[in-house]
Formats: sequence, structure tokens, C-alpha cells
Amino acid sequence: MKALRFHKFGSPSVLAIEEVPRPEPHGGEALVQVQAAAINPSDVKNVSGYFPATTLPRTPGRDFAGIVVTGKKYEGEEVWGSGPGLGTTRDGAQAEYVVVPEEAVSPKPRNLSFEQAAAIGVPFITAWCAVVDAAQLDAGETILIIGATGAVGQAATQVANWQKARVLAAVRSSNPVPGAAGVINTRTEDLRARVFELTDNKGADAVFDTVGGAMFEPSLRCLRVGGRQIAITSTGERRVCFDLIDFYHNLSRLVGVDTMKLTPGDVAAIAQKLCSGFEAGALKAPAVESVPFENAIQAYERLVTGKTNAKQVLTFSTNQTY
Repeated sequence: MKALRFHKFGSPSVLAIEEVPRPEPHGGEALVQVQAAAINPSDVKNVSGYFPATTLPRTPGRDFAGIVVTGKKYEGEEVWGSGPGLGTTRDGAQAEYVVVPEEAVSPKPRNLSFEQAAAIGVPFITAWCAVVDAAQLDAGETILIIGATGAVGQAATQVANWQKARVLAAVRSSNPVPGAAGVINTRTEDLRARVFELTDNKGADAVFDTVGGAMFEPSLRCLRVGGRQIAITSTGERRVCFDLIDFYHNLSRLVGVDTMKLTPGDVAAIAQKLCSGFEAGALKAPAVESVPFENAIQAYERLVTGKTNAKQVLTFSTNQTY
């Protein structure tokens, strides 16, 4: 079978499409014929050597949609799934076939194409972990989403609305953000002042910070008494500073989320909950750009250079047999 591979860390130029043996599933595993596999920013980081756990050589790719070829569950059915371990400690989904733990796959939302289903994994699973599991957001609460126009931020906005919460979007423009009750331009407006103005001087119940770095402390200062802030990354500087006395006087809580620590069972449980949201129309897949697998390296390069706003999704020939 054909697979995208890297034997050393670096830019997308280290990637190559190679012919490799089709993987064989063992006990508790499923063989999936991949129909579509998304390229996430974390895949680019993985190829660059960002994740210490990654062993070489490796096939990247955390998110996929396809058909189960061999497995006790869902054999012959259309499924979707996402890491953990895919592309780092085991070969990922950017290949014609992938072997995954059986419990890590779930039936594909019926109203989504393979490309759409492949595009929702990391963004929506991360959003669910942050908004529902970590922030424990209740109906009627207000959540401030830093970086609301990014893939995870957009997913989090949808999930928060599905939970009947109110979203304030912090972005680098004043353009409307779908699903947000208010938009704060972080380039021109005082973040804390605007949040308190939009919350009757109470502050946000929760902050989901998808940016980190220089945005970390300003975000933290937007919390109401007893509010909670969820962190998933840090752009630029990984070390941040904040006023510890203000932090504990405000009874604030800080929670970190790392979806790569989820178990296969965790992923499937979240995927099944998300599936109901997509099938009910409460959640929408992002815009995707379907890319033939043979152009995978160019797709990586477009993502690195910012030459596309659509989710890059690798697609495979439909005349394969299983």
C-alpha cells in the first residue's frame, strides 16, 4: 500500500510517499481502509519533531474516516476516528490503510461525507474536552474563547452553543464571528474591559485559551470570581507570567487539556456524543479542501505557508477493493 512517511524530522520536504506492507491487525485492533485523512497543525508539528514521543520512521495523521475491513466491531461499516498515538507511537492515518484499536473507532455521522468526518476529529474532540469536560460549562454561562476563528475555536463555539452557553469571541479583527454573542478585537480593544462590559461587570464564567503566550494573562484577568481558564497550547513563548495573588483572591482555576493523553475508549466516547450533535444539525463540519493523496506533500506546504483557509483533507482512490 502507499503511505506518507518521514524518516527524519523537519519541514514538509522530509515527507515522501512510499510503498509499504499493508499493516495487519492483532487482537483488539481493526484494519480500516482510509477514505479521507485530515492534516492538522499538530501533524505539521509532529513532522517537525515537536513531540518527544514520536519514533521514526513514521506515517503521520491523527484523523481519518474510512471503512472497517477487519474487526469484530463495525466490519464493513463507515467509521471515523482520531489518535491517540496515531502518527507518534504508531503509524497514522495518512496511508491507504491504518490499524487502530477497535474501541477507538465510531460510526461516521450519517450526514457527513468521508472528507467532512475526517476533518472534525482533533478540533471537535479538543473542543469537547475543553468546553464540556474541563470547563464543565453550564447552560446560560458565558465563555470567552481566545482565538475563536481557528479550527479549535470554531469547534468550541459550536459546542458551547450546543450546550446553550453564551460565547464571547476574542480575535484579531472586528468581523462578526458565527455563533458569538460578542466579538472583541484584541488588536484595538482592552480585552478585560470589554469582557466585563459585556457581562454586566461580572466577568466570564470560563475562558478557553487556544493561543496562550502573550494572551495568557489578559485572558486570566477576564474571569469572574471562581471562574476557570482552560489552556491547550502556548504560541510563541511557552513560559507565561501572571499575578498569583490576584489569581487566588479571585478563586480562579486553571486547567490544562492534552487530547494526546486520551485513551482509545475516551476518544470513542466523545466521538459518539459529537456524532449525535452532527446528525441533529447542532454541529457543522468545517470547510474542507479535498486533496488527492499523491499531492499530500504540497498540502502540507500550503498549510505551513498559510496559503489556504480550508481544512486540507487527503483523499484516496475510490476504486480500491477491500
